[in-house]
Amino acid sequence: MKNIRELIQKALELQQSGLSEGQIADELNVSGDTATWLLAHSTKGEISPAPKDIYVNWSSIGQNSRRLSLVASAMTDLLLESLERSQSNVDVVVGVALSGVPIASLVAEEMEVELALFQSNKQANKKFNKGMLSQNFSSVDGKDCVIVDDVITTGNTIGNVISLLKSRKANPTAIAVLIDKNGMDSIDSVPVSSMLRVSRVDKVE
Repeated sequence: MKNIRELIQKALELQQSGLSEGQIADELNVSGDTATWLLAHSTKGEISPAPKDIYVNWSSIGQNSRRLSLVASAMTDLLLESLERSQSNVDVVVGVALSGVPIASLVAEEMEVELALFQSNKQANKKFNKGMLSQNFSSVDGKDCVIVDDVITTGNTIGNVISLLKSRKANPTAIAVLIDKNGMDSIDSVPVSSMLRVSRVDKVE
């Protein structure tokens, strides 16, 4: 997509296909506030100021299996470096659905470990149920786990993964993502490694 109007149109199309705002945010790699803003402007002619966010399109990687494999190898290298630094281990790679799973499966294959899948709950009742681990993949109970996703926007989803893993007596040891939009060194004390990190010059800590 080349401009904001195309992004608004895409958000509207996703909504019409039945996706919730949270799912639209995931699909477009934007924050929940940005997804809400895009949908609110889908029927307006004028564009009011948008939330401060960065739109990420990594389809040039995702649509090519060789590129995806090469990126997964680089992310595996980042994870191994992080694990060595913290003297930690890994038994299971936990992929965050939807977009994190293809990368996670390739990382798990390269690391020769098991694969688990976290499905985030993007519906209205997410306050009470923040996500689940799929029964069709590896158990994480009592195991050392690394988390793989495509993009960190706020860190909330990965925070939910960490919370769920700890509730299953698992030990989250590292996080790897393609793009970190929030410049995070860690989430809930679990170190973050990213291929690309975005820093906003208008954001002063």
